[in-house]
Amino acid sequence: MALDFASLKKSRKSSLTNLVKEVEKVTQRNENKGGDDRFWKPEVDKSGNGYAVIRFLPAPQGEDLPWVKMYNHGFQGPGGWYIENSLTTIGEKDPVSEHNSMLWNSGIEANKEIARKQKRRLQYFSNILVVKDAANPENEGKVFLYQYGAKIFAKLQEAMQPEFEDEDPMNPFDLWEGADFKLKIRNVEGYRNYDRSEFDSSSAISDDDSEIESIWNRQHSLTAFLESSNFKSYGELKARLDKVLGVSEPQTMEDLDARSGTAPAPKQKVAEADDEVPWSTDDEDEESLSFFKGLAED
Repeated sequence: MALDFASLKKSRKSSLTNLVKEVEKVTQRNENKGGDDRFWKPEVDKSGNGYAVIRFLPAPQGEDLPWVKMYNHGFQGPGGWYIENSLTTIGEKDPVSEHNSMLWNSGIEANKEIARKQKRRLQYFSNILVVKDAANPENEGKVFLYQYGAKIFAKLQEAMQPEFEDEDPMNPFDLWEGADFKLKIRNVEGYRNYDRSEFDSSSAISDDDSEIESIWNRQHSLTAFLESSNFKSYGELKARLDKVLGVSEPQTMEDLDARSGTAPAPKQKVAEADDEVPWSTDDEDEESLSFFKGLAED
């Protein structure tokens, strides 16, 4: 119902309250869009800081490793967003990796910078037990999948292969001799930083073996992430890449040289795969990719 001017003036405070509620609804819908309740994500406060305690779990029954690696690409071009799993995850050729190699091998610094920005991102998936989650206490004692990046994987490596001789190696995935992982998240220059995260002292996940077996049996498959249904075909990815880049015909090295207006670069070491294109791995990779995916879906 339309308001007259007097009513509008009187109701402005309640109007703000209602608008805030609606914004919260929209935000919640965006956060839940495409959500998978098998996954756990740490919650941060308004300052971007967060704390939780989790326990990494061993390989699920019938599987060999307690983690699985996934490569993907996330970037924007003239024709929209490219957010796709990379076929290099399963040892196959990927059109973005090939395109990045061509850009890098052009020897043109501007092309190299594009290749860096389009570089594939590495993510890991593991099963975890949530030990403490003050923001969402209903998650405590439950088994979830957890997606994380290179910095947290480095913490796992450090536990298994300590740098100093006075430190004992520890299997962080062991149900009896592993350790809780104190996840400490800080907002550093706008990005999530996990440097202060650390393992607690070694201990059994429970004193009751029947409870430990129950936790182990509640795990989710990790190898399922590598099934072909999670990847588009080379042709589908190539068509999407061409649309995003605004390319109607296949590009060659000569095309790149001509477009940049420079003479062909002198020969140098040739990158034959995307992983040979140098770049630095950042803490925010898994966060930024989720953000980009949300933008692409809007």
